[in-house]
Amino acid sequence: MKRRLLLTIALIALCLTTFILAVNDRRQLATAQDGTPTSTLAPAALRSGYASTACLIQPTKGTARARRQEMLQRRAQLLASGSFPLSRFRQEFNSASLVNDKAMPGTDPVSNGYAPREEIAFVDPTNYGDRYLADVNGNPATLEPIVVLHETVGSASSALNLFRAFHPNDNDQVSYHALIKLDGTVVYLVPPDKRAYGAGNSVFMGTSGAETVKTNAKFPGSVNNFAYHISLETPYDGSNNGYSHSGYTLAQYQALSWLVAKTGVADERITTHKAVDRSRSRIDPRSFSDTTFFSLLNAQPRRAEIAIRCTPPV
Repeated sequence: MKRRLLLTIALIALCLTTFILAVNDRRQLATAQDGTPTSTLAPAALRSGYASTACLIQPTKGTARARRQEMLQRRAQLLASGSFPLSRFRQEFNSASLVNDKAMPGTDPVSNGYAPREEIAFVDPTNYGDRYLADVNGNPATLEPIVVLHETVGSASSALNLFRAFHPNDNDQVSYHALIKLDGTVVYLVPPDKRAYGAGNSVFMGTSGAETVKTNAKFPGSVNNFAYHISLETPYDGSNNGYSHSGYTLAQYQALSWLVAKTGVADERITTHKAVDRSRSRIDPRSFSDTTFFSLLNAQPRRAEIAIRCTPPV
């Protein structure tokens, strides 16, 4: 009888221990998916190393299995590196130091006193990659940055949910560097030194000819290695495949001009998803007003506060 009682107590203790461990693992996973990675699982040196701004030399030419293993390892290490601060997306501007110490908090006097609301959202590391100094064949890949404009073709929240999802398959991976909501809020997604997956089979026609970089032997070249991707939240009547909709809000155009001005990218290197897409299946951003955008952009001072290039590896 006593032996049976002890066995029962031992089984209950084992079940409780298993339950506690399972809950703890689930909490850590949920934390990572919400954008606050489980940084206690990795040493500080590892965390800082994999959150660096350094370029990679060249894409790997290993087997699909080897590339997948590398991707999963990189994902685990990025999740353990901690969330990105605002300074990782753009250099924080100390406005008071330049305007007689009278600048109001939340304003940017260099941008005519306007500053949008800014947020940072978590993106699963499978949905973005590193920038490269050379393409998959070893050719130089350090092209001048471009800005590519998109639209979400759905709500901002649905797009954010897509970017948060774990996508181990190459064909499912997608992201932008920033998203602008209908109310003008700028949501930073992927640091500018990283490669967002905003355009697949794509090319930019620059003054010197076609510009594209092949980073995966399985896929055509893309502008992603030198692009900064910005998407506008689509209005409510645009959640379809139609050729037009009611257009974007003034708040979105104001935030877009403010953000693009901070990249320092010249007008002639600002383009659209429709323009760079080689499949001719992309038509975004639909109903976009070049006149409204460029009139607001040209009223903004150009300041390279957003460093689109990665840093040379040590």
